[in-house]
Amino acid sequence: MSTDFSDAAPRKRGRALLIAGISGTVIFLVLVGLGVYGLIARPHENTPAPVPTTSEQRPTAPAPSGPPELTPLPRTNDPIRYARAVAEALFTWDTASGLGPADYGQVVLSDADPTGTETPGLASDIAGYYPAPDAWRQLTGHATTQHLTTETAVIPDAWADAVAQDRSGTLVEGMIAVTIDGTRHRTGTVSGQEATSEHPVSFTVFLACEPAFERCHTLRLSELDNPLR
Repeated sequence: MSTDFSDAAPRKRGRALLIAGISGTVIFLVLVGLGVYGLIARPHENTPAPVPTTSEQRPTAPAPSGPPELTPLPRTNDPIRYARAVAEALFTWDTASGLGPADYGQVVLSDADPTGTETPGLASDIAGYYPAPDAWRQLTGHATTQHLTTETAVIPDAWADAVAQDRSGTLVEGMIAVTIDGTRHRTGTVSGQEATSEHPVSFTVFLACEPAFERCHTLRLSELDNPLR
């Protein structure tokens, strides 16, 4: 028995990133859902437990290792290297890790525009890159893991056109777009047997490096499979 493991559903400038007027076509950054990212703080008991006396002390079992720590994005001014890392962070997850889409998406969101201007939009962009809750539960039932093979990471020709045609000063020096083309790989188990699927993906990372910021930061993401070319 096999399955394709498909999802159930599919800007120190203080200015919003507007990508428009490229060859007379407006490029819309589609906001998918209301992505809420970050770990929700939970109350902790502040009352310490009684300390056993010497005679009551017993060996304790090792504490569980817990969910894995996720690798942060690199601190770099190389937009290609940075965009590749963004792509890897977005597409690498394991439903059996104890982490959810919000946790994995936080890697990219935590390195957003330092001014905070683009952060809400980026959160919504990120939501479109992860399975919806119902789909995530189904994928968890199959112990599904995912990773990305990046084939190309290039600055699209349309970006040069956008910069050349910008008269408002919105696209400041240091802002750049990198389009990623790759293959999404998923592996899971169905009826006790391993099943895999592959699917081509493409998207554009809009980012800003020096001199806009001291290093690269993610501004926005295009709609998945609707990249800038």
